[in-house]
Amino acid sequence: MDFDHNAVVAFSKSWGLFYLMAFFVCVLVYALWPSNRARFDRAKHSILDRDDTPWQK
Repeated sequence: MDFDHNAVVAFSKSWGLFYLMAFFVCVLVYALWPSNRARFDRAKHSILDRDDTPWQK
C-alpha cells in the first residue's frame, strides 16, 4: 500500500480530530478523578509551603 501526501492529509483530516478529542477526554477524566484530588492539591500548595518568605538583606 502506497501512502502519498494526499492520503496522509485525508487520513489526518478525518481521524485527527477524533484522536485529539479522545485524548482531551482522557486527560479531563484523569484530572477530575476523585482519587487524584489529594495529589493535585499537594502539588498546588507545595511551591508555597517552603521558601515563601521575603528575601532578607
